[in-house]
Amino acid sequence: MQGILPYLFSAILYAAMGTYFWRRHWSAATLPESPGTNAIAEKLCMLALLGIHGALLFGTMFSGGALRIGVGDAVSAILWLAVLIYWVGGLFYRLEGLQALIMPAAAIAVLLPALFPAARPLPNAELLAFKLHLLISMLAYSLFTIASLHVLLMAMLERRLHRGALPAGLRTMPPLLTMETLLFRIIWAGFVMLSLTLASGVVFSEEVFGRAAQLNHKTIFGIVSWLVFGALLFGRHVHGWRGRVAVRWTLTGFLMLVLAYLGSKFVVEILLGRG
Repeated sequence: MQGILPYLFSAILYAAMGTYFWRRHWSAATLPESPGTNAIAEKLCMLALLGIHGALLFGTMFSGGALRIGVGDAVSAILWLAVLIYWVGGLFYRLEGLQALIMPAAAIAVLLPALFPAARPLPNAELLAFKLHLLISMLAYSLFTIASLHVLLMAMLERRLHRGALPAGLRTMPPLLTMETLLFRIIWAGFVMLSLTLASGVVFSEEVFGRAAQLNHKTIFGIVSWLVFGALLFGRHVHGWRGRVAVRWTLTGFLMLVLAYLGSKFVVEILLGRG
């Protein structure tokens, strides 16, 4: 019971922050007072949460002097990176509304390593090719997680604008066209990381096993996700795709990506118990 308490405490803090952001930006009837002062305090609170979450992740992933990454650790690490990327991006862009979406997801993710611990260390974790592949893939997942939340935020904002019921706390958000431009920048960054993930996976397979990467369900879903995001970027550049089309393609690509890695790990480790 004591082992789960730090994770539960972190989840409560994330949930409390998510509730605060929702009330401040999504349900506020009037504009928040002293936005500059509050923004600094919010940044510091999020940074403290990132520090706590990161320390917990380090403790579970490197327990016993070996690298252990189960499905719980993977999801938690991806959301930690997503919050970190969002925190850094928030220094340059106004993305207040996204906080209320990413905090609840992080609250769930921070609990998962305690609920679904890795059963055994990862093999070949000492190889540089594997470390680079792991880091790049985590960055790709994190960027596409942010892109998916960002596109949901845009859809919610557009719906409220059509209803004429935009909360006061969101009236300082950038125009939807500006947010759409930022969305495709995030997708481009994620697409580059995903391309490197697939390429580094081939390099890692050849370095360790002496053969090219196998065409299994993980590889197939990864390639399908790459094709979906590639088609979205092509459609954006050639046909000017936007709005609902961008929403559908982004969420479809993200779902394929989830099935590629996390889906397979969930089936093997949780349902089949072969962690």
